Amino acid sequence: MIKVALIFPGQGAQEVGMGREFYETSPQAKAIFDQANSIIPGLTDVIFNGPQEELTSTAFCQPAIFTFSVAALRAFQAHPKFKNIQPTFTCGLSLGEYPALVACEAVSFEDALRLVERRSTFMDEATKIKQGKMAAVIGFDKNKIIDICRETGAEVANINSPEQIVITGEVSKVEAASELIKAQGAKRVIPLDVSGAFHSSLMKPAAEKFEKELLRFKFASATFSILSNVDAKPTNDPQTISQNLAKQITSSVQWVDSIQTIAKAGVVDFIEIGPGTVLKGLIRKIDPQLKVYNIQKPQDIEALSI
Repeated sequence: MIKVALIFPGQGAQEVGMGREFYETSPQAKAIFDQANSIIPGLTDVIFNGPQEELTSTAFCQPAIFTFSVAALRAFQAHPKFKNIQPTFTCGLSLGEYPALVACEAVSFEDALRLVERRSTFMDEATKIKQGKMAAVIGFDKNKIIDICRETGAEVANINSPEQIVITGEVSKVEAASELIKAQGAKRVIPLDVSGAFHSSLMKPAAEKFEKELLRFKFASATFSILSNVDAKPTNDPQTISQNLAKQITSSVQWVDSIQTIAKAGVVDFIEIGPGTVLKGLIRKIDPQLKVYNIQKPQDIEALSI
């Protein structure tokens, strides 16, 4: 048995048609898509047929990525190759934490989908209260970014890799921080095409509503450890998992620390399940010795060489 970490991407990797091959070839994946469609009517049609604008809308984007990721996971779990691996850790980038929770059986697919739907709605409502902005900083020292954010009032959203850190917050504060970071020699500062300042204090109204929503759901002890974006610490504890989900909406995503924690525990094989290969690229920058395999289509499972 080979110890692996199952990892799941966040928002931004969605594309029309994702998951159709799983739907057509895997009864387990089809069951997930059908269940999702019964909870959010029209979801599978938007995932498979678009249009792209509707797929990226608030109502569908987060549930679509989550559903596809779990469908791909279920297809993988049903395949004989899954018997050769031992999932030891799981984590996901922002939204990706939700399929990770399903993977380690801390919550059911149905409950997680309902939580994703509410999270998406609350976050969208928060963007309308105060306008926010996000920008990706490429090739600049993390500590200098933190100092500049303190100076300008901007905040750190994601520590994605040593090369890529995302800043967030009020528009004027992010713009001021971006100008200072550029002036001090960053390779690039790229404004992100997002509707608000996610993972910032501007999301506090969403976090407060979501914290109350979480009380309605039951979490179980994880069958293997999940690392929260909030603190990058492995846990199996239901209460800790629930508390971290509320904090995650306003907290920085500690992706670098999460991957390094898993690597220090001796796991070198990562399986990225869901749309895109963003996490593979980030992990290459974090530690080139780690191996990342992607599962986006049924043939990816067949080709898996672990």
